[in-house]
Amino acid sequence: MTPEAATPRSDSNAPKRILIVEDEFLIALSAEEALLAEGFDVVGVAATFEQALSIAERERPDLVLMDIRLASSRDGVDTAIEIRRRFGLASLFTSANQDAENVARAQVAEPVGWLPKPYNIESLIAAVSKFAAR
Repeated sequence: MTPEAATPRSDSNAPKRILIVEDEFLIALSAEEALLAEGFDVVGVAATFEQALSIAERERPDLVLMDIRLASSRDGVDTAIEIRRRFGLASLFTSANQDAENVARAQVAEPVGWLPKPYNIESLIAAVSKFAAR
């Protein structure tokens, strides 16, 4: 799959399509509810590398909210890199794991930013809205 096949929708009035990759159920649920309330289209929630790739391939979101620690042997950095490589999709890391090693590894995925945990709903919406304004 080439990155061109994963181009976000051209309709600038359409809600931005978001994939949430988060293995903590309550955090994922809270983020999903907040994004939906703000008019974003949440296309899925994944807790593992495999689930994230499957949803990304099927739904082609505009943005992936990516936690570093996932409920699988591959972490969020690996997942973001693979999603970027296969589908050309951008990730916004939402993690407490912003140590130098993870940040350096993540650069391959060309993230649009980092939202440190714990975050509040206002900062999540602001970070996603900043990307959506592009």
